[in-house]
Amino acid sequence: MVWKLPSLQSDRQRPQVPEGVRVYAVGDIHGRADLLAPVLLQIEIDIALHPVRRPLVVFLGDYIDRGPDSKEVLDLLIAAGHAAETVFLKGNHETFLLDFLKDPTLLERWRQFGGLETLVSYGLQPPIHPSLDDRIALARTLAGALPPSHRRFLEDLKTTFVCGDFLFVHAGLRPLVPIEQQAEEDLLWIRDDFLHWDKAFDKVVVHGHTPVLEPDIRFNRINIDTGAFATGRLSCLTIEAAEIGVLADARHWLGALPDIAAAPGEPLQDPQTIAAIHARRLKENPRLYDANTLARLDPRQCPAPS
Repeated sequence: MVWKLPSLQSDRQRPQVPEGVRVYAVGDIHGRADLLAPVLLQIEIDIALHPVRRPLVVFLGDYIDRGPDSKEVLDLLIAAGHAAETVFLKGNHETFLLDFLKDPTLLERWRQFGGLETLVSYGLQPPIHPSLDDRIALARTLAGALPPSHRRFLEDLKTTFVCGDFLFVHAGLRPLVPIEQQAEEDLLWIRDDFLHWDKAFDKVVVHGHTPVLEPDIRFNRINIDTGAFATGRLSCLTIEAAEIGVLADARHWLGALPDIAAAPGEPLQDPQTIAAIHARRLKENPRLYDANTLARLDPRQCPAPS
């Protein structure tokens, strides 16, 4: 399905991105490398089947925590950044990790938001009732376990990105506050005041942070956080000119993968195994899919989510 939003003002054209640009926006991942890998493949194939002058992939933050594979998610994102033009935005969960490295007393708060799963993904296991010394030691150990590329990735994340008439951000905006004056806490955490605002912003806001069952497309904002870590659904929005679409979610995409995901000699197993195979191959060679493979599988023909 393709949507066109109404004009933000009566004397303006419909919101759109610049000519020749196609944006792929990916919602909150939360440690689900098994979902991210096929979505990256889906984007790769969509670009090959439907070429555009400037494809741009925007990730809306919350890459880590809750799900089991935060380290693998960052590996995949860093590899994707080498293969295509990408924008990585900061989520509130990335700040938890960075803040913990500076202040180990924040461990319990981070754990309440799924930080234990991230620590485990880096091979760490904190005590059930850690002392202050335990927390300090854990922060030092995590700092040593983080590959330098992961630390740079986390520290370089942006809070907002503007493309044409769309603004991309993790959580949302404080209504009536100019974009350049927005507090980072609001950009990463805001909910009710933003979600209940029924007037136009200066830009159409594309965001995540608040889970919804389906992508929520409104005249003033678009929410694409479909709760990947709990639902198994990682959504990807497309914007080209004034047209807005949603690529098939990963549940259907995984079902379409077996004939191409495994190299000769690799057994075809369950979808998570297939996604893991692709994740490894994507990192080894992000452009490995040939024209015959692409011709067999057009993600725009995948069945709509049920």
